[in-house]
Parts: sequence; C-alpha cells; structure tokens
Amino acid sequence: METVHNAAVVKHGNEYIMLFRSHLRTGRSIIGLARSPDGFHFTADPEPFLTPARDGPFAAYEEYGVEDPRVTPLEGQYVITYSAYSRNGVRVALAKTSDFHHVEKFSLITQADYRNVVIFPEKFNGLYARLDRPHSEIAPWSIWISYSPDLRFWGESQLIMRPEQYHWDEMKIGPGAPPIKTDQGWLSIYHGVFQTMDGSVYRLGVALHDPQNPAHIIGVGESWILQPEDP
Repeated sequence: METVHNAAVVKHGNEYIMLFRSHLRTGRSIIGLARSPDGFHFTADPEPFLTPARDGPFAAYEEYGVEDPRVTPLEGQYVITYSAYSRNGVRVALAKTSDFHHVEKFSLITQADYRNVVIFPEKFNGLYARLDRPHSEIAPWSIWISYSPDLRFWGESQLIMRPEQYHWDEMKIGPGAPPIKTDQGWLSIYHGVFQTMDGSVYRLGVALHDPQNPAHIIGVGESWILQPEDP
C-alpha cells in the first residue's frame, strides 16, 4: 500500500471498523479494512477487503480500481457503496456484509459519472433512500435523492441541493457520511469545494432533512464546520 485515505468508519459489536481507500504501486486503488477497540488506534488487516473483480459483471467497471467507501448499518447488516473506476467512467457499486470478514458485491447501482452515494439507515414509505452526486453541464456537481424497493433498482430521483454561488461551496458539493437521525430531522454532513488561485479547498458543511420526507431540506448551514488549517 502506498496511500491510506478517504475512509468510512462504523461501530460493529465491540469494535470500530474502518474501510479505507489505498493506492497500490500500480496506481490502482483497493479498499482495505482496519479494526480498533476505541475508535482511535487502528490495526489494518493484512489482506484487502475489496479488490477489483477479474470476471463477472463487475469486472468491466472495476478494472482501474475501487475507491471511496461509505458504510450504513441497515436491517442487521452493513451496506457499502463505493466508486468503481474503468475505461467506461466511474460508477457506484453496492456491496453487503454482516461480519466484515465476508463481503458480497451486490449490484452496480448507477450509470457513469456518479459518485458519493450514501444510504439512509431507515426506509421511507417502504422504500430505501440514497443521496448521490451525478455530474452534468446543466446541474454540475449537485446532490440528488433517489429511492429503491430492493437496493438494486433506483428511481423517483430529485435534485435537492445545488452549489451556492459566491459561497464557500460554490464549485461543487457531494454527500459525505450517511445521514444521522436527530430529534429535528436527518443531519447530513456534505463536502463543498471552493476554487482558489492556489487550488481547490474542500470543507465540510451540514444540512438538515425533514424526518419524514428526506427530499425536503429544512436548512443548510451558512458556514462550514471543518476546513483544512495546514498545508
């Protein structure tokens, strides 16, 4: 492994599980797994957790690597979304595990040029819900919501949040961690990007979704909650 970054962390039983993206020396990415008793000190498993498929339906879409996992506890198991890179673009795939020892690649759930898919940990009117970030020239790098009866087929999509002009997140936004349920609604931590003459700055912001209708955004934080402070 040459790098460790873009991790997802979840509590599983008495330990914390971290799924992280790592570059190999070839430049291709795999997803590794590390375990911790306290959420601070992690030990990586010696073998990767997810690697690009070499055959089957996933192979043509994972040849350049698997990246940027997100993890949601859902109905007694864990749902993992990750980016699959290939000469056909970047898609989002979904995998499942119940123990973080065995993992099943379940479905490729988007077309090309989607990233940052997070799954809500509860259903709404019998449907699973996700936030994602497709890219188009008309609505660049905005956050959408979609619904599914089975985690495989998704639809009823709506654009719910755009980058704000002359704002700290004006270049692009995207979902970060899976939404967190609070008494006031679903708290969503998202990333926003601001273009400067010295490069792009990534920060974290917050939005609040209606507890019964997550497509309705109650409010968005005016300022960011976390930003880089050192080079």
